[in-house]
Amino acid sequence: MAENQLTKDEKAEIKAAIEKAELNTSGEIRVHLENHCKTENVLDRAAQMFAELKMHKTEQRNGVLIYMAIKDHKFAIIGDAGINANVEEGFWDITKEKMVKHFKEGRLAQGLIEGILCAGQRLKEYFPYQSDDQNELSDDISFGKN
Repeated sequence: MAENQLTKDEKAEIKAAIEKAELNTSGEIRVHLENHCKTENVLDRAAQMFAELKMHKTEQRNGVLIYMAIKDHKFAIIGDAGINANVEEGFWDITKEKMVKHFKEGRLAQGLIEGILCAGQRLKEYFPYQSDDQNELSDDISFGKN
């Protein structure tokens, strides 16, 4: 199971990174991990998981999913319609590059943490944190069954 790819401490560090990143932005960040991508295209699978996790239910449509198929060495970052309507093409490229550097060195948790923090920082410009901001989506990592 994908859940076994991370230690208890690493899971806690990833959740803490989500909480920290969301202090910069009203955006909602989630991480979903599974061992194998169930579709040919990783973006298609990320979109499926985005819908399954009901990430489109945020008020500003500013949810972000970091999806990873660990054993297939595939990952994607996708944002909801509110983000896509505001950011430039290639917005997630910087975040992906930072993550890949860690993944290539076998540091899965560190790559996810770096990506989460970078995403929060990047979203701050378009979706700054509001004093009345409510956490609309769980900060827990979700795991696939495969």
